[in-house]
Amino acid sequence: MQAFTTHKGLVAPLDRENVDTDLIIPKQFLKSIKRTGFGPNLFDELRYLDHGEPGMDNSTRPLNPDFVLNQERYQGASILLARKNFGCGSSREHAPWALTQYGFRAIIAPSYADIFFNNSFKNGLLPIILPESQVARLFDDVKAFPGYQLLIDLERQVVVTQDNRELPFEVDPFRKHCLLNGFDDIGLTLQKSDLIRAFEAERLARHPWLESRPVA
Repeated sequence: MQAFTTHKGLVAPLDRENVDTDLIIPKQFLKSIKRTGFGPNLFDELRYLDHGEPGMDNSTRPLNPDFVLNQERYQGASILLARKNFGCGSSREHAPWALTQYGFRAIIAPSYADIFFNNSFKNGLLPIILPESQVARLFDDVKAFPGYQLLIDLERQVVVTQDNRELPFEVDPFRKHCLLNGFDDIGLTLQKSDLIRAFEAERLARHPWLESRPVA
C-alpha cells in the first residue's frame, strides 16, 4: 500500500450529499475477480451518458459534460471534496479501490458511512472529517479559484489552504501509523514474519505429524 505522509493536490468538488457506494462504483462492475481496473468506471452513471458494463471501451463512450470529473479544470484532481454521509449504502471494498485507482489520495467531507470509512484506510485512501462550515467554505473557494489546491499533512493532522489557513482533523493513531508507513493488513502481518516462522518451526517440532503427506 502506498504510504501517505503529505500530499498537495488539485481539489474536485462533488457537491451532493449521501453519495452511496453504488454511485461510486455501480454493481455490475463488481463481477470482476481482480482488484484493479476500476478507475475508469468510478462514478460511471454520472460520468458517462450511456450505460456501462464490464469490458466496454471507455475511451469511446460519450461523456457527461456537466459532471465535475469531466470538466477540464478538474483534470488530474487527487483530493475529492464531498458533502455529508459519503460512501453510504452497501459495504463494497471496490469503492475505495475505484477512487484510488482513479487517482484520489484523500477525501474531505463532514461525515462518512462507517464501513466505507474503515475500508478507505485499509486501501491507502485518507478520509478526512471537517465541520460542515469548513467544508462549505472549501466548496466556495474551489469553485471560485480554478486550479485550487490543498496541502494535507497527515503527521501534523492539518489541511492547509491556499491562503495558509490550517484546518485540523482527527485520525485514529493506529490508522495514522498504518498510512504513514504504507501498511495494509498483509503488510502489518508481514512485520511479524520472524515470529510467525519461529512459531511454525516450534509447532512442527512438537507435532511433526502435521507435515505428513498423504500417500498417493
